[in-house]
Amino acid sequence: MTSTTLTGSPAKKAPGFIARIGGQNLSLIGALVVVLALFGSLNGNYLSWNNIQVIGQAVTITGLLAVVQTVVIICGGLDISVGSQAGLASVVSAMAFTSAGSNALAGMGAAVAVGLLVGVVNGVVIVYGRVNPTIATLAGLAAYKGVAQLLSDGRAQGYVLNDSIFIFLARGKIAGLPVMIWILLLVAAAVHVMLKYTDIGRNIYALGGNDTAARLAGISINKYLVSVYGLIGMVAAVAGILLTARTGSGQPVSGSEGLELKAITAAALGGCALKGGKGGIGGTLLAVALLGALENGLTGQNINAFWQNVAQGLLLVVAVVIQQRRSGERAIGLPA
Repeated sequence: MTSTTLTGSPAKKAPGFIARIGGQNLSLIGALVVVLALFGSLNGNYLSWNNIQVIGQAVTITGLLAVVQTVVIICGGLDISVGSQAGLASVVSAMAFTSAGSNALAGMGAAVAVGLLVGVVNGVVIVYGRVNPTIATLAGLAAYKGVAQLLSDGRAQGYVLNDSIFIFLARGKIAGLPVMIWILLLVAAAVHVMLKYTDIGRNIYALGGNDTAARLAGISINKYLVSVYGLIGMVAAVAGILLTARTGSGQPVSGSEGLELKAITAAALGGCALKGGKGGIGGTLLAVALLGALENGLTGQNINAFWQNVAQGLLLVVAVVIQQRRSGERAIGLPA
């Protein structure tokens, strides 16, 4: 009797456990374990606590952008300009810091204000200009990068590592964990709570799932979309501030170029349906960790960085193919 109960219990509990975690997340966990085991066997220092922290710090900026990219994709939108927004915020934070007499809070405040402004501009162009989000933010990618280069004359600006606040952001630790990782976890937790446990989150999922039904339900679609893009701009500004802290100066392009592709790849790998209405922060964070572990492992094996770009592109394609297969949608160019 006891034996039957013990053997039967896991079988009953397993489906609920899998449902709570999600098949997509279980796949990511499995892939992450494989990557860690593979590179851990090739490099004795790969699984050391120091290297785990290095991976965590390396993915913080990408992680912040991936978290808000997840929100906008759930809405049914996209933001290709997040990397340029982070670069612009980085330049503004360093230049404002210098202009205000080495005042870190002034630099950070100016960066967040600019981030909010460019995010709202994206939202207004998309909503009121009736421009496709991909086209609007593609234009933003070029425009914000250009503004950052004009402001900085194409060069790194300022030097912030003589300031205790920037030093703390770049090198500080709380409870043995780097501050940068704490910032990512706090932002991710806040966005997760918003999406899962508030009316705002439920309305965001509704917008991406069926915008017509959402409109009929009385949801102000325009207000939500502009607000979401404003949120992206603010979090991108935080990423830009961390970029400034890590590099010691405002970076108009270096360090921010390519971040948009990494953020979209992480969101897609994490289970976001690119047509909207589906996704979550947990899956996105797992995908960010997987990308970071893979990149660190390849770098440790002295594999050319160009191959890392190839791997990243392939992962994005794989993620989209899996989504298409699961959704049952007809492939373009093939008979129904």
